[in-house]
Amino acid sequence: MINKIGQVMLYVNNQDESRDFWSEKLGFEVIAEETNGPMKWIEVAPKGAATSIVLHSKEFVAKMNPEMNLGAPSIMFYTENFDALYSDLKNRNIKVGEIVELPFGRVFNFADNEENYFAVSEKK
Repeated sequence: MINKIGQVMLYVNNQDESRDFWSEKLGFEVIAEETNGPMKWIEVAPKGAATSIVLHSKEFVAKMNPEMNLGAPSIMFYTENFDALYSDLKNRNIKVGEIVELPFGRVFNFADNEENYFAVSEKK
């Protein structure tokens, strides 16, 4: 039985720029950065998180598996400090959407350096 998300695979055009976005702008830790022959992967996560994001090269994965859909995954992050996070991301010049009120709480989205969008929900 599956009981948690271990990693989210994100296929990016530039792994180093994506690593810098996640680590420098959002404060995630770089857990691993390894190369195995022509394959390189970078793993990032919030400090102490159980789930991580692995940044893979779109170009390399497309060559290895041409049938694979390399579109950005849909990821929902939770936060207990919704307003502070929203302000902080805007202050870091990250592209941030408007706050939307939904039946389960407030949500906003933000874009990374490659225009992949991610959602953030208030965790009550």
